[in-house]
Amino acid sequence: MIKAGIVGGTGYTGVELLRILALHSDVEITAVTSRSDDGMRVDALYPNLRGYLKDLTFCLPTIEALANCNVVFFATPNGTAMLMAKELLERGIKVIDLSADFRLKNVAEWEKWYGMTHATPDLIAEAVYGLPEIHRDALKNADLIACAGCYPTAVQLGFLPLLENGGVDVAHLIADVKSGVSGAGRKAEISTLMSETGESFKAYAVNGHRHLPEITQGLTAMAKQPVNLTFVPHLTPMIRGIHATLYATLTDEISAETLQNRYETRYENEEFVDVLPFGSHLDTRNVRGSNRCQIALHLPQGGKTLVILSVIDNLVKGAAGQAVQAMNLRFGLPENQGLATVALYP
Repeated sequence: MIKAGIVGGTGYTGVELLRILALHSDVEITAVTSRSDDGMRVDALYPNLRGYLKDLTFCLPTIEALANCNVVFFATPNGTAMLMAKELLERGIKVIDLSADFRLKNVAEWEKWYGMTHATPDLIAEAVYGLPEIHRDALKNADLIACAGCYPTAVQLGFLPLLENGGVDVAHLIADVKSGVSGAGRKAEISTLMSETGESFKAYAVNGHRHLPEITQGLTAMAKQPVNLTFVPHLTPMIRGIHATLYATLTDEISAETLQNRYETRYENEEFVDVLPFGSHLDTRNVRGSNRCQIALHLPQGGKTLVILSVIDNLVKGAAGQAVQAMNLRFGLPENQGLATVALYP
């Protein structure tokens, strides 16, 4: 039985980890931290977990509280995991970070985008990027896993089969991506109140979002050459979900059938990526609550612009579910353990 700890158990991704791991047959949750709710029963704060976590209570985020864990998940704001990861690793505890602390390989780039000095830059090189569809083999031996962000997951899975095969103008890629308000985290901010987001729709961070260098880093590795990406995120009046509309100009004569075959072949053995028939239109509700990414391709008017649609649940495949998928790989378990869930409908 894997003993798991969760640092940051009261945020949306932390609660999603609790929901998934509570039913995982090979995991026992032994520690869940919260500074504000220290000593409170977890199921008192989240009654949906009653009967699944026994008498588990929140504790303070200390190394001692996590010392008996085999793996510790960090569902925390950026800048927290890097302060504790080294000591946990030295104790032989695996670390799975859902924040951005170890995603970027360029330390200066990370400090530029996240506005702080990295506390443990020496750990960045050993961190394995937690996108299983690309780094599966490396994850099987990783002690420090840097889970992919929600926007980067939808965008990278959408572009992957195209960039791996070439025939596309990598200097002019576009990602037009919409997210539900849970992507902003569980905090009181005017901009994410339902009365502010309901009946409205807006773009934000057009001049540069923190996920841009992470996505570009991944796309560059896929294409094996520098890429240029225009990434525009939007906030939509829904709770869960990400819908990425991706644009790429084809430089080779590639038929719709060939493109569809590339995607179906690349993902035919990926349980959590579903390529729909060519020309399909996707709904975020069709992956809500699941660890799946659905993808569909379009060639409008039979032209040279390939439109790729990619949808995920930002809290599952974009965060907690993907973290559990990576954990399963690291501990030699079936990759879908605890994740074989059908999306909620409606």
